[in-house]
Amino acid sequence: MRIAIVDDEPLARARLRGLLQALGLGEIVGEAASGLEALALVSSTDADVVLLDIRLPGMDGLAVASHLARLARPPAVIFTTAFDQHALAAFDANALAYLLKPIRLERLQAALTRAGTWTAAQALAAGDARQSVGMRTHFSALVAGNLRLVPLADVRYLQATQGYVAVVHPGGELVIEDSLRALEDEFGEIFLRIHRHTLVALAHVVALERDRLGNAYIRLREVAVRLPVSRRLLPEVRRRLR
Repeated sequence: MRIAIVDDEPLARARLRGLLQALGLGEIVGEAASGLEALALVSSTDADVVLLDIRLPGMDGLAVASHLARLARPPAVIFTTAFDQHALAAFDANALAYLLKPIRLERLQAALTRAGTWTAAQALAAGDARQSVGMRTHFSALVAGNLRLVPLADVRYLQATQGYVAVVHPGGELVIEDSLRALEDEFGEIFLRIHRHTLVALAHVVALERDRLGNAYIRLREVAVRLPVSRRLLPEVRRRLR
């Protein structure tokens, strides 16, 4: 099996590397020190198993697991951490195992043995579970077989079209499979519904404008198009923008 090690502490990575070498149960395909590095590593190596620390800089391990779930073949995730308070969230994410540091050889061996029987059906079930863990800091989707990420802070608006949602940002757009309703439930504090097809990022709203016919529009920072506001939602839009 191909194994990726993810931990922001060099000594922790070295200890895991030593344990894996002692066990001889798989091939180490690489190491990462942050969540974003982890996603790039797993995408490029097609790792079967990820030994994943939960406390990571930028994007924590639980969020990493939710993005890994979008891969065509999600890896088995074994969380490694010095803290036990994340155990419930980890198992909500359908983790294969949750190992407390300092990690014991026999517990790692048992987890990797289970990983050796990880099936495609289990991987898909893990994907379904992990996608519901916590509020995301990034949107992700597979593009030409590669995992593409867009930071939440860069998103200007979300627009439903033909069964998908376009995540629009200054550099372009990413098409995801979430429903607009689910996104509104998850991000209702930072996105505002202005139309049945559109949510806008409150932090990037520049102005609420009207044309000569009395139609209302939202203008956003670094976006050329003006987005129409439905008459039904206009009172709530005004209230939220005050």
